[in-house]
Amino acid sequence: MLRRKPTRLELKLDDIEEFESIRKDLESRKKQREEAEVAAAGEEAAAMALGSDHKSREQMINDRIGYKP
Repeated sequence: MLRRKPTRLELKLDDIEEFESIRKDLESRKKQREEAEVAAAGEEAAAMALGSDHKSREQMINDRIGYKP
């Protein structure tokens, strides 16, 4: 097996700027996704609180499991 000298990688200013822009874009997408999940969870909780009587709760359970009386 032939051995060769290790190659040298140089990091350029353009590479650093590209990395930073991609990283910021990914972070902003992650924040938007988390905010959307929090808002959806809040809406579900509000819907559960509004439908707290026995019949609507029973109906929700039946709908969830697919039971049609």
